[in-house]
Amino acid sequence: MNDAKRTPWVVGVSGASGTPYAAAVLRGLLAAGESVDLVVSRASRLTLLDETGIAFRDAHWRDDLREWLARGADGKPDTFRVDVDDVRHWAAGDLAAGPSSGSYPVKGMLIVPASTACVAGVALGLSKDLLQRAASVTLKERRKLVVAVRETPLNGQTLRHLVTLDEAGAMVLPASPAFYAGATHIQDLVDFVAGRVLDAAGVPHRLYRRWEGELGGPRTD
Repeated sequence: MNDAKRTPWVVGVSGASGTPYAAAVLRGLLAAGESVDLVVSRASRLTLLDETGIAFRDAHWRDDLREWLARGADGKPDTFRVDVDDVRHWAAGDLAAGPSSGSYPVKGMLIVPASTACVAGVALGLSKDLLQRAASVTLKERRKLVVAVRETPLNGQTLRHLVTLDEAGAMVLPASPAFYAGATHIQDLVDFVAGRVLDAAGVPHRLYRRWEGELGGPRTD
């Protein structure tokens, strides 16, 4: 990892259910040769533990991240082989971290999944932790910010916060899987959402089959 030449994507993982989405996005970025700066919120560590059984620890983050990214959406370990050498982890409470400053070079930020509490904090500019601060910096620097909101239903207050983010230049991307790509496994549905996040970031991938204008096309292979 050559820090002098790195221009990473910041990936923020908030406390909403949907850690397989985050894992798929991270795998997609790394497979595309992108560098990643990772921020895992305190709340998301509880979700990760509940959904995968993995305890994400600052002191052992590389081992924990490798185990997490190797796991399939169905919970099966060692499904994927992932090199995490070009990931840099920042503790959520580290407000002096690189992504807290606009002078720190990044390509943009992806929040996957984004809880309604995270959405509110970013929309209101609270910067209560590094994830929110990095998102605020991304907006003020006019960089790409993709917010993959994953909660339902959404009340009026959250909808207004999402409109605020849209007006500030963020892309609001609900974690809504589609079925036209011929999904036959839970991983296919997860990868569709992750692929749409990467599409929004302009990162190439082959996570899902794209619509080609032919009805029933995915079922004819």
